[in-house]
Amino acid sequence: MPVFKRRQPAEETTAESSVVAGKGRATPTRKEAEAARLARVKPPKTRKEAAAVERKRRAERRATANAGMMAGDDRYLPARDKGPVRRYVRDFIDSRRSVAEFFLPMAVGIFVLSFLPPPINAYAVLVWLIVIVLVIADSFYLTWRLKKQLRQRFPDESLKGCTTYALMRSLQLRRLRLPRPVVKPGQPI
Repeated sequence: MPVFKRRQPAEETTAESSVVAGKGRATPTRKEAEAARLARVKPPKTRKEAAAVERKRRAERRATANAGMMAGDDRYLPARDKGPVRRYVRDFIDSRRSVAEFFLPMAVGIFVLSFLPPPINAYAVLVWLIVIVLVIADSFYLTWRLKKQLRQRFPDESLKGCTTYALMRSLQLRRLRLPRPVVKPGQPI
């Protein structure tokens, strides 16, 4: 019986032993790795090639940033949309339907009405007045509720510009809002 005998490892039944290790692809040969490295570091020969490479890089960065912005990722949002307060304002606006949301389609309808013959186009002015009064009233109610909610949820945060941000978002059609709405109408925040 040898003293320095190699022992057989005991079988482990832990979750770690069932995980397959590896990177999921074959290790490249030295030749392939060097070729890939040289291709990455190789500068373009002409100014035209350099401009094309830079254009491609910019397009990739723009596509990544656009996808992140559409998803609402804070890293890719413009400064006006960043932060928990602005996220709450967006969710607050997107969780309700408002008259202001339909302002642009109604304005187009009223514009078309104004080109009809005289008895009908006189009503266009009245409808226009009613729509403006409804949008203003809805906007006052929205800002009143929003300010109340913001004071409760974010007592120590600066709320400067939040109501303007909310009003501008509420005036946009839901499909055209950026970042995209993540809350459905009627859904609690």
